[in-house]
Amino acid sequence: MVSKQKAWFIFNERFNEFQIMNEIQRAKNIIKILNKTYPRIKVPLKSRNVFTLLISVLLSAQCTDVNVNNVTKKIYPKYYKPEHFVKLGQKKIETLIKKIGIFRIKAKSIFNLSKILIKKYNGKVPNTYEELENLPGVGHKTASVVMSQGFGYPAFPVDTHIHRLAQRWGLTNGKNVVQTEKDLKRLFPKKIWNKLHLQIIYYGREYCKARDCYGLTCKICTTCYPKRKKPFIVKKP
Repeated sequence: MVSKQKAWFIFNERFNEFQIMNEIQRAKNIIKILNKTYPRIKVPLKSRNVFTLLISVLLSAQCTDVNVNNVTKKIYPKYYKPEHFVKLGQKKIETLIKKIGIFRIKAKSIFNLSKILIKKYNGKVPNTYEELENLPGVGHKTASVVMSQGFGYPAFPVDTHIHRLAQRWGLTNGKNVVQTEKDLKRLFPKKIWNKLHLQIIYYGREYCKARDCYGLTCKICTTCYPKRKKPFIVKKP
């Protein structure tokens, strides 16, 4: 005879297996929809080299990619190396990027990281998470984008937008962006991470908007949760 404790353990194991199966099926459906919607994808931030990519990603915090591109298109033709920005100085960098949010803080980071790249890395951008995240103004998400788009390493950069979508689509429990990244890496094949995270960003901007879809109207939401009737409340990280 099976004890109540063992029976509960078996139930939990089977329930967890059922949940995983559901997650995997949702992930497969999402891949199909995204590949059909965006068979080819472009990197949204314009850059000239890995260094300017790093700068653009740093500038994109609390700012739209369109705004960053509008500002940098006047900068990168002339300034595209750490040496250029060190020579400019912090105040001149502030003037160049003043149309971008928290520009003074970002200018300070750009100036200081440029000095570090020259002194420590011979003007080159390092290609490890640890070294990137030790640079001023560079967090894990920025490092992930550079590793992915700059060096071609499999990475899954997760910002608040991807975090929101992953919750809506039932791919994560929504605790924080760190957990969301782990969940997405577990559910999706590594070989598609670099393309997939961009597909998710584009899809969120066009179809699964924060104040339009609410988890009820877009193709992915209705496929993953056809019986969902009430707006999905996102847990903020």
